[in-house]
Amino acid sequence: MGYFIIKILYRIVFLYCAFSVAYLLVLSVWGRLFYRSRRPAAGSAAGNTPSPASRRIALLVPAYKEDGIILSTVKNLLSLDYPRERFDIFIIADGFKPETLDTLRGLQVHVLEVSFEKSTKTKSLNEAFRRIGEMGGGYDVALICDADNLLAKDFLFRIDQAFNAGARAVQGRRVAKNLDTPFAILDACSEAINNHIFRKGSNAIGLSSAVIGSGMAFEYDMVREILSRIDAVGGFDKILQLEIVRRGISIRYLEDALVFDEKVSTSQAFQQQRKRWVSSQYVYFKRFFLPACGQLLKGNVSYFNLAVLCNVVLPRAFLLLVLPLFAMSSFFMGTNWGLAATGLWVLYMLALTLALPAGLINGDFWRAVLRLPKAIGLMLGTLFQVKKSNKTFIHTVHTKTEVTNYLFTENKHKNG
Repeated sequence: MGYFIIKILYRIVFLYCAFSVAYLLVLSVWGRLFYRSRRPAAGSAAGNTPSPASRRIALLVPAYKEDGIILSTVKNLLSLDYPRERFDIFIIADGFKPETLDTLRGLQVHVLEVSFEKSTKTKSLNEAFRRIGEMGGGYDVALICDADNLLAKDFLFRIDQAFNAGARAVQGRRVAKNLDTPFAILDACSEAINNHIFRKGSNAIGLSSAVIGSGMAFEYDMVREILSRIDAVGGFDKILQLEIVRRGISIRYLEDALVFDEKVSTSQAFQQQRKRWVSSQYVYFKRFFLPACGQLLKGNVSYFNLAVLCNVVLPRAFLLLVLPLFAMSSFFMGTNWGLAATGLWVLYMLALTLALPAGLINGDFWRAVLRLPKAIGLMLGTLFQVKKSNKTFIHTVHTKTEVTNYLFTENKHKNG
């Protein structure tokens, strides 16, 4: 009887892993073979005269106690190659020092000082939209960025061109600002793989891209209305993307629109970040499973993909651990799953290899790989804090004020 139960458990685990690997592999292959980037007609990145800007853009930067980096961020945003009269910068300052606020007010940005008993990005954005409405509004596009984000000079032109081509919601390509520690490299690799599979691969196969939480732009009135009904502590972007695709709007991934994002440098920051991500994955899968099934019956595959499939797939770090352990234990237990699990592991490595940019694979990468066991252990530790994490605002401290990622600084993708 015991052996029979073990066989059933092995079958369930194998099927779950097989689904996860198949899902990741299909999107990875599609992203590599069938994605077609729709480049803007003429842009500053190509050294040509940019095409005339047509949309007014509100650039929203919710920032919580980011005194150390906010000035460098504002300097970057003010230097973007887009007509200055066609975009406004709104710094939503929560918990800032008085001297930082005074300095910001002397720059060409709107400083919206906010304070909440329990701070969240959603509250900051909704308050910003309310105040902008009082100021007159009149924007076509709302671009949401994090306080640590630096944008490529042509970012706004690429957003404008995408909307000219019919897009109503777009996600830029978020890449590492820094590669200065093993955990920063692992974080950068993870983001690059996510970009390829969940954004590039999804678009290639005909589905809506997932958003990341920053470097994302939407029709102004649409996102203002949707956010007014969201009060999430963490993972607000997951609710936002579902509401967008529920309306039949596809989110487009812009691979050429670069936004530089600070990668976590320490194991503690890595664990805090993953705790937030794993928590939102669990919470929103449970919350939206039934609505997603209803949307699937209506033919809305993108909604089902973002609500269910993206969240039910076993986290990639766990697959790195589970598949080898499953294969070894199968051989010891005398079951027939060992070779199959080994084959799955090979396919999984293929999926990751196709998704990972070749430029990231160097000596530093292999030294960072040595930290993977610790990273996996930290992620396993987050499983015991999943429910509590989604009820608490988890703030990641940022310190990097410039792009030091050699993949881009050496290839002339200047951040200004």
